[in-house]
Amino acid sequence: QLQASGGGLVQAGGSLRLSCAASGRTFSRYVMGWFRQVPGKESEFVAAISRSGDSTYYAGSVKGRFTISKDNAKNTVSLQMNSLKSEDTAVYYCAARSGIQVVTTGGLYEYWGQGTQVTVSS
Repeated sequence: QLQASGGGLVQAGGSLRLSCAASGRTFSRYVMGWFRQVPGKESEFVAAISRSGDSTYYAGSVKGRFTISKDNAKNTVSLQMNSLKSEDTAVYYCAARSGIQVVTTGGLYEYWGQGTQVTVSS
């Protein structure tokens, strides 16, 4: 089970930190990802991190502004979002994948959190 938190309303240029807490004892075996969705649009890949946390991947639109991190001891994955823009407004979802390969396709993730709303005002 995945529980996302940390969303909210922030002005453009501001920062937010999203967290996703996972239940279970095998968190270190999961690749973790963050996706976002705007109503009426398809889900969009944001960032992903390898099982060990050593490798990270970002969508071009957030690279240099967002940082994903994973703490296997605490069963959490976080997304630090800086220099937020109005186009970052969306519901953000964390997801988990039991495979080894880090992928950016949402359909390859098996478990999803409930989503947390991020609203960036311009």
